[in-house]
Amino acid sequence: MADAVLGQSVPRREDRRFLTGAAKFTADFNVEGQLHGAVLRSPHAHAEISMIETSAAAALPGVVGVYTAADLAADDIGPLPCAAAAVVQTIEPITVPPRHALASSRVRHVGDPVAFVVAEDYNTALDALELIEVDYAELPAIAEGPGALVPGAPEIWSEAPGNLAFRFEKGDSRAVEAAIARAAHVIELDIVNNRVSPAPTEPRAAIGSYDKATDALHLFVTGQGVHGIRGQLARAIFKVGEEKLNVSAPDVGGGFGLKNFVYPEWVMLLWAARRLNRPVKWVASRNEEFMSSIQGRDIQTTARLALDRDGRILALRAEMTANMGAYLSSFGPGISTNSAATAISGIYAIPNIFMSVRGAFTNTVPIDAYRGAGKPEANYIVERLIEAAARQMGLDPVALRLKNAVSSFPYTTALGIEIDTGDFKGNIDQAVVVADRAGFEERRRAAADRGRLRGQGFACFLETARGANGEGAEVNFCEDGRIELRLGTESNGQGHETAFSQIAAATFGLPLETFRYIQADTAEVRAGNGHGGARSMHMGGSALVAAMTASLAKARPIAAQMLQANEDALEFGGGAFKVADSERSVSLLDVAAAARDPKSTTGAGLDSYERREDAPFTFPSGCHAAEVEIDRETGVLRLVHYVMVDDYGRRINPALTMGQVHGGVTQGIGQALWEAVVYDPGTAQLLSGTLMDYTVPRATHLPSFEIHFRQTPTAANPLGVKGSGQAGCMSAPQTIMAAILDALKPLGITDMDMPATPERLWRAIKDAS
Repeated sequence: MADAVLGQSVPRREDRRFLTGAAKFTADFNVEGQLHGAVLRSPHAHAEISMIETSAAAALPGVVGVYTAADLAADDIGPLPCAAAAVVQTIEPITVPPRHALASSRVRHVGDPVAFVVAEDYNTALDALELIEVDYAELPAIAEGPGALVPGAPEIWSEAPGNLAFRFEKGDSRAVEAAIARAAHVIELDIVNNRVSPAPTEPRAAIGSYDKATDALHLFVTGQGVHGIRGQLARAIFKVGEEKLNVSAPDVGGGFGLKNFVYPEWVMLLWAARRLNRPVKWVASRNEEFMSSIQGRDIQTTARLALDRDGRILALRAEMTANMGAYLSSFGPGISTNSAATAISGIYAIPNIFMSVRGAFTNTVPIDAYRGAGKPEANYIVERLIEAAARQMGLDPVALRLKNAVSSFPYTTALGIEIDTGDFKGNIDQAVVVADRAGFEERRRAAADRGRLRGQGFACFLETARGANGEGAEVNFCEDGRIELRLGTESNGQGHETAFSQIAAATFGLPLETFRYIQADTAEVRAGNGHGGARSMHMGGSALVAAMTASLAKARPIAAQMLQANEDALEFGGGAFKVADSERSVSLLDVAAAARDPKSTTGAGLDSYERREDAPFTFPSGCHAAEVEIDRETGVLRLVHYVMVDDYGRRINPALTMGQVHGGVTQGIGQALWEAVVYDPGTAQLLSGTLMDYTVPRATHLPSFEIHFRQTPTAANPLGVKGSGQAGCMSAPQTIMAAILDALKPLGITDMDMPATPERLWRAIKDAS
């Protein structure tokens, strides 16, 4: 049974505690002697601070301390670093202005932290915020990326004249221009990828503590990549050795990239805990999340696609402006640059590509990695261009995709990405069948009889699941007969506890219950780079296979000695070593016990730690189809049908894969139809600061998804897997927009930006008629 567990939809081991309320999230924890923190935030998008008066707040009974930027500076607390600055090759060095945990002389977005209150209870801390006086002198503000780069726009940083954070280029501009010059058709589009909030169910929360005896800090946090968080906090901010700072996380209620990063609150909590020698807890309100957690997307692009007379793509040029917000968050500059460059050709054979990116500072919340991080934006560009080309050239958009899809592998893109395997045309062909394209016109006519505009759209995606950065895995054989699996990829809802246990059960031939999964604790797990980039099974799974292989190699000679047999005569299966053609056998757990016995001469234990260093990308791909109906009188849209045909290579647990894809598609649909972080264009005031103003998709908004898996395993890892965590949101936006534009085609409407809200649809319909 254990040998056959791989590839089966085994129920999630985590679900019992989640469904019965036994799971514990950061906000559920309280520690002895704990204090509570609250943050005073700027109500202005851009203002000078001339005075902060804290004495009244500090005098409030129950308040332990009120702190400003000057207090942190006195302890030489460093600014939050931008890790991407070291790995993104820009034309000039990236301008990284200092981002301190508390603003000092100027605030640069609504929600910028100004002061930190620590009190005996949370309500007292909130009351104290009301007593802090701050003198602000408002300054002109700008919220839009391209607008911030216009001469005369309000300057946000003196270090960044014209609000330019960086310039990035990749590809052969001359070759692209030459291809455009000889093309029979050139399609040009202005494409907006709207700003969104990751909005995980669980808001950010943390407890900072300090052990005076060891001079060590501990951040207990709802986080995704605890080793990366520790590294930045220790080295750049607190300037201590990493061994002096532990970061750990309990169960995490979703993240989607948002919880990967160091935030000002983490700095305040640790600093205050050390200063006061007492733990300090902070839990964000939903409004605080909207005004201070990272946001995603917000890229505006002018793109051109050149094609010959037969519809073959000759070149793609994309000129992008990436709104970075008021500060450069950790990976922010890498999204529109390094990440987008890996996927901008999508599934298509495009011989010439050039992309340029300008990063703009604005008076908005910083941008950083949100599910897909640059690759959804890149796929959206090429797919919108393909759709527009088909419309303008009078071609079938599905046929145009088939004509240009890569069909011979390995294939190296114009920007140097080698795609090892796939069946892109097969994905499209199957999607056409399962979406019943042949019967669509009849459904369109029936909808028209009901006063509805019905449209069907197809779109493709190519994910480049990240192989960069090493990953380790450790296998420990315990005295109680359990085997610990220690990994640094970290789940926040994906089901790692189940999937990694399935890999171990299949390799060792032991029941799932044998394995104890340990993650998200820098004191318990040697190293880790988190799950970002759909890399957990690709990198973490590979490392686990290597560690288990090493343990079996250690076990073999010990088993041979125990069985009084030659190593070459041993076979392993079903959790035991057996002597070929005999009844003699010894279980792996018995071998582990013998290896652990200090009186034994058989070895020093079977525990193993192995790393998988930089590996190739994997390339999940797929074709999605959507059908929508739009009410002509109200603009209200109903998503009628959504079909996915996806290739994720070998699937460890199909049910987990399906769950990941459903979640990604839902977020992509949300961006296409409802979600938008909105700032007032004149004042940069946040207008979508609550869930009353920011619409996230609900189950009632969605049809039952139909998903079909195809399988072209990759040789990039020993499991043959490709990442599935991000792919859904890489195809849904363009698929939905293609269906909408198909529905609006009879009215002559040829373009629309996301989100296609009922108001936007209603206005477009009325303007067209």
